[in-house]
Amino acid sequence: MFNRAEYVSDNEWNRFLEVSKGFQTPNIFINLRNIKQHFIQLKDSFPYAHVYYAVKANPGVPVIKMLDELGSNFDIASRYELDDVLSLGISPDRISFGNTIKKASDVKYFYEKGVRMFATDSKEDLKNIAKEAPGSRVFVRILVENSSTADWPLSRKFGCHPDMAYDLLVWARDNGLTPYGISFHVGSQQRDIGQWNDAIAKTKYLFESLEEEEGIKLSMINMGGGFPAHYIQPSNELQDYASEIARYLQDDFGDDIPMIVLEPGRSLVGDSGILTSEVVLISRKNNTALQRWVYLDTGKFNGLIETLDESIKYPVITTKDGGKEGEVILAGPTCDSADIMYENIKYKLPVDLKIGDKVYWLSTGAYTSSYASVGFNGFPPIKPYYITEDGVKDEDDNPVEPNA
Repeated sequence: MFNRAEYVSDNEWNRFLEVSKGFQTPNIFINLRNIKQHFIQLKDSFPYAHVYYAVKANPGVPVIKMLDELGSNFDIASRYELDDVLSLGISPDRISFGNTIKKASDVKYFYEKGVRMFATDSKEDLKNIAKEAPGSRVFVRILVENSSTADWPLSRKFGCHPDMAYDLLVWARDNGLTPYGISFHVGSQQRDIGQWNDAIAKTKYLFESLEEEEGIKLSMINMGGGFPAHYIQPSNELQDYASEIARYLQDDFGDDIPMIVLEPGRSLVGDSGILTSEVVLISRKNNTALQRWVYLDTGKFNGLIETLDESIKYPVITTKDGGKEGEVILAGPTCDSADIMYENIKYKLPVDLKIGDKVYWLSTGAYTSSYASVGFNGFPPIKPYYITEDGVKDEDDNPVEPNA
């Protein structure tokens, strides 16, 4: 159904097959070289931007260590992520607390650890920052509607109306904080580049009005993430996004472009992953049913939660590809009727697929192992492994050998 070479090069595929032999499924193998290439491409495409990697996308220690060596900063969502990143010797001045939903005790914890940059989108949260992190830089996230063009929308729950953002930044100044900038997120796996144009225009309005009316000169625009990985729905290449976004910034800000922050997650690590699953059962629901149900040893609760509502559509291949295919419904192993990955989207798999065969999910480096449940139905969390120049490491950066 899918041409594997469009997603994984021959060299990457052969290397994966070589190092993944004998590892018990389900598992995810992350190619660190692929992430490095994507990071370099991002920096080349946005030479003026500061990169804050969204740790939640893939928090594996090998990933964090490598991005640290490449000069990345880090966007953190919780005190637990903070502890993990700080434990690797990363300075707190390279960290942003990007979650707008946080306890006052968490704000205090970050401040005590040395973090001085905080996102916000509400008055009550801003009050907590003023009390527990005095003098810190704050940036306000504005609402951006992206539900129709992003595969994984991030509207409604996060951000506030630009008029409220204006008021929050004035309040921040009057209460001992540093009004630093505006942030937005156009939605994860955003395929409409024009969404950045609308968001940048709203940001320009706030920059101008705050300076003219309040004397507040903002310094930074945090454009979040949104750049795509390569799933089955086509998207533009990163350079297309970069050239258009540079034009939008130039149109609105001219030669006075503020500090630009990017918070990539999916676009950096998504293409690096291959998830290996095994066929547990193949069945039909009646004697004349055309579609087969293919049950795998992983599902929504153990790596594939972003198939919720069939939102993220991963390329799926098997070792038997190339012959006759038939439509299937792909489902996971748990005792939950919601554990169906694809039913409406008509995936096709080989008609001679058998129990015990391997099914590979490409472009699964982001939001897979970090989203997995800790033990639903007793199934352990899916195991991530990291392909390095020297072999295979686990998520704590320890060398590992095949375990089955």
